[in-house]
Amino acid sequence: HHRTEINKKIYRLGKGITAENKVVPFNASTDFDLTEKSITPLGGFPHYGEVREDFVMIKGGIAGARKRVITLRKSLLKQSSRSAVEKITLKFIDTSSKFGHGRFQTAEEKRKFFGVTKKSAAAE
Repeated sequence: HHRTEINKKIYRLGKGITAENKVVPFNASTDFDLTEKSITPLGGFPHYGEVREDFVMIKGGIAGARKRVITLRKSLLKQSSRSAVEKITLKFIDTSSKFGHGRFQTAEEKRKFFGVTKKSAAAE
């Protein structure tokens, strides 16, 4: 018995960490949103953390735990519906914090809004 869902639309395939153990810096940028940002939201994903591996962005959700291994395979039937064959163009990927009311897309944007804080002054 396997959990099976059909007709999941793939939005994006992305790289996590390169062979030199360096994070791919701008894997959440799109043609419309040229902000240099990583796919991991500020503070990481709840109950998961940072995305370090290659990732697949799909439409909808997958049942089960966040780190469960999923298997993708090619469809047995030819997809011919209008929604299945349309070209996907991502315009924006939200990377604001998923804890609370996240409103900043990048750490630089947050620093620019708040200015000098105790934490940033201590780090300098």
